[in-house]
Amino acid sequence: MVNSGSLQGDSHTLRERVYFEHTDFSGVVYHSRYLDFLEHGRSDYVRLLGVHHTAMQDGQYGESLAFAVHRMEIDFKRAARIDDVVTIQTRRGTLNGLRLTFNQAIYCEDQLLVDAVVTVVLVNPQGKPRRFPKDLLDKLAVQ
Repeated sequence: MVNSGSLQGDSHTLRERVYFEHTDFSGVVYHSRYLDFLEHGRSDYVRLLGVHHTAMQDGQYGESLAFAVHRMEIDFKRAARIDDVVTIQTRRGTLNGLRLTFNQAIYCEDQLLVDAVVTVVLVNPQGKPRRFPKDLLDKLAVQ
């Protein structure tokens, strides 16, 4: 069974273990690997809302679309280490016809490791920005 985390209201929680591949020679998580954890949290969050990347690519919303990261604001607070279990929390932030923000945090036990705001846009296969179609906005509009 695949762990996609859990959805409660507008909040998604995903737990993942830190493996050797995530760390540097000292067993501390390498800074860029936190981007992977944040991506997993966002992807599983929208998947549980009924938004599937393959359906987006297949034209379910009128044309082939994909999320593209437009901006990231990240504060690194503490480091995770090999064998830690981290919790990725994702909440939907602002949503309009052009941009969607996610407020994300990564914890180890009760310690905040990373705090991030990630803004995504929609693009077509040529990389041109697209407005969010209404039916996609409806799925992402968590109440």
